[in-house]
Amino acid sequence: MIDWYELIKGYYDDKLWTPEMVKEMIPIGILTPEEYQEITGFIYPATEPAVVVDLGS
Repeated sequence: MIDWYELIKGYYDDKLWTPEMVKEMIPIGILTPEEYQEITGFIYPATEPAVVVDLGS
């Protein structure tokens, strides 16, 4: 059986995969959000961050 975590971590460490490529593995069940964070150092957002624009009220 393939150890997806180690395989993807190796690709990321060797700069063959970007954080976005690693993130794509979460919705299809290959990685968990926690594994994404362990590999990339980035927190996986549950939702897209809101855009805040300061109009200088």
